[in-house]
Amino acid sequence: MQLVINDIIGNLLLITGSLFLFSAGLGVLRMPDTYNRIQTGTKATTLGTILVLIGLAFLHPAWSLKLIILIFFVMLTNPVSSHALARAAHATGIFETPSTVIDQLTEDNKNETSDESINNDNNPENTLSKEVIK
Repeated sequence: MQLVINDIIGNLLLITGSLFLFSAGLGVLRMPDTYNRIQTGTKATTLGTILVLIGLAFLHPAWSLKLIILIFFVMLTNPVSSHALARAAHATGIFETPSTVIDQLTEDNKNETSDESINNDNNPENTLSKEVIK
């Protein structure tokens, strides 16, 4: 009886995870810009992969430790790789569609630049070097 319940739970988790993975692929095709595609792919594939691995743990209990290690690896690497891809896309000048309302990274970079220029103007070393140049 216990094996039948484990098989049912494992298969349901495999199917659910597969549906999330399919929706991630579909989302990558349907989203309008790079950043939405990265977000869609990362969130859905992370959840889908974790559900598939948990389903495999129900179907093959002897593999549970290895599958738990894989789950932690996926949870650590997917968000980091997504972040790196998004930062690289932004740095190379791939911008979002007009329907995207906020570009927080550009706003943060502008604020940092203005803060640095204010700090550089008040720095006595900069004042001295400006006088020497004159």
